[in-house]
Order: sequence, then C-alpha cells, then structure tokens
Amino acid sequence: MNSRAHLRISGSVQGVFFRASTRDMATGLGLSGWVRNSPDGTVEAVFEGNEEKVTEAIEWCRKGPSFSNVTKVDIELEEPTGEFSNFEIRY
Repeated sequence: MNSRAHLRISGSVQGVFFRASTRDMATGLGLSGWVRNSPDGTVEAVFEGNEEKVTEAIEWCRKGPSFSNVTKVDIELEEPTGEFSNFEIRY
C-alpha cells in the first residue's frame, strides 16, 4: 500500500548535506517526492511510495546525516497522488 508523508525537520539541518543525503536515502528506498531548504531554517520533504519505505524515511529523518542535529520532525500524512516520477532536490 502506498502512503505519503510531508515533513518539516528542525534543528541544525541546513548546510550539512541534509538535502543530498535525503535524496540519496529516498532514491535507495524507491521513494518519490522532494526535499528543500525553507527560509525559516528548516528542511521540508515529501515522501511518497510503499508505506513501509515511507516509515523508514521518516525514521531516518529523525537522525539525519552525520553532521546534522535534528531537534524536531513535524509529520503530516497526506493522500498519495502519484504526481512524482522520482525524488528531487527543490530550490
């Protein structure tokens, strides 16, 4: 079953390869969606795909890459739309 999660990740998450690491992780899990830096210093991401893989991605985001320090992850579950063909970094 497919699912979709929209995350806002807070902490020291910009300038630490969070977006590139998230893209690599999501691509490895076969997920589609996007990740971007937000003006308020958070990182925002949408994961869509297999429910178990989306859950894995959420758990990964709670830690992030080695140089990040995640303090909070806000998660909004949404209806899957199938609108993405891959996982990309948005600017």
